[in-house]
Amino acid sequence: MRCAAGLLLGAYVHLGLLAPAQAAQQDTLEIVSASGVHAFTVELAVDDAERERGLMFRRELPEGQGMLFDFQHDQPVAFWMHNTYISLDMMFIRGDGRIMRIEESAKPESDRLIPSGAPVRAVLEVIAGTARQLGIKPGDRVVGSIFGKGR
Repeated sequence: MRCAAGLLLGAYVHLGLLAPAQAAQQDTLEIVSASGVHAFTVELAVDDAERERGLMFRRELPEGQGMLFDFQHDQPVAFWMHNTYISLDMMFIRGDGRIMRIEESAKPESDRLIPSGAPVRAVLEVIAGTARQLGIKPGDRVVGSIFGKGR
């Protein structure tokens, strides 16, 4: 979860002491929706530091790519867009791999909290407009290493 600790991190990046970094691990996941199966290459944010940094300080995020925040078990979470320069869609995903809710086109650099609304296992962030463009809706199934591989 991105939080106030990101403010200190932001100061270091602003001073040029840290560059925007990618999460250490990558994975591929698919979203099975009424409009088809949509594959994404995702960076995995699996520890507190990676989840706090998220996609902060990035200037672009290509279509078909994103970041998956894994919280290891279902829990209520909240995100914000502080120091995030690109608009994102956030997909809140339950432990069973079902999308619980979608926050479309989150406003860059906003400190407004975006809550999950219920316990979730993970959050997928992709470039804004992806959910609408691909017809991804709550209830659609996410398939990948943390949600099971089978369709």
